[in-house]
Amino acid sequence: MLTNNTTLTTLYLMRNQIGDHGAECLADALKINSTLTTLDLFWSDIGSLGAQQLAAALEKNSTLLTLDLGYSRIEPIGIQHLGAMLKKNKTLTNLNLECNKIEDNEAKYLAASLIENSTLISLNLGYNQIGDVGAEHLANMLTKNKTLTALHLGRQIGDVGAQHLAVALRNNSRLTTLIVESNTFGIIGTQDLVDALRHNSTLEELYMFYRNENLRDSTIQKQMIAQDHRIK
Repeated sequence: MLTNNTTLTTLYLMRNQIGDHGAECLADALKINSTLTTLDLFWSDIGSLGAQQLAAALEKNSTLLTLDLGYSRIEPIGIQHLGAMLKKNKTLTNLNLECNKIEDNEAKYLAASLIENSTLISLNLGYNQIGDVGAEHLANMLTKNKTLTALHLGRQIGDVGAQHLAVALRNNSRLTTLIVESNTFGIIGTQDLVDALRHNSTLEELYMFYRNENLRDSTIQKQMIAQDHRIK
């Protein structure tokens, strides 16, 4: 259908059992299709092989703008192929990779790709296993990337990782939304991020959701958050 279709712009296939074979068929279509701009494969059991096939197709596709691969069981090898695609693709603007098997090493690979990428504006890496080391690589990317405006991170970032992100915010003039969700940093990491906002006039929203309920209810935490209306 997609191979010959010249009118469809959005395709939602979320919560299906598409699997590797289904992803291969979609990838073949993407190599030819020139009208589809949004493909939603959220929770569709794509896996690493499926991600690899889609990545290869997107190296040639010049129309897709939004790709949702959240909750897709993509392991490191699949993430590496998607990272390689980001170095070559010149049209994709929104990529959701939340809740896959992304750890520090995969974050490093994606960060290196995004230094070379000049089109992606929104990246969702929430509910992965990115820790302080991965946060450092992504923070370094933020000091060099000139197009990313929204970044969603979670769930293993501690105070050290928050400090790296804070340094990046002092040197980034493009990012408008940063979400650090269900992470492990506490008062120290929060203070670093709050202080960074004083040197950043571009960020419009900073969302900090804490895994520890005691931190969410902390008076000190609330006082720090109240210092800047951009903190949610």
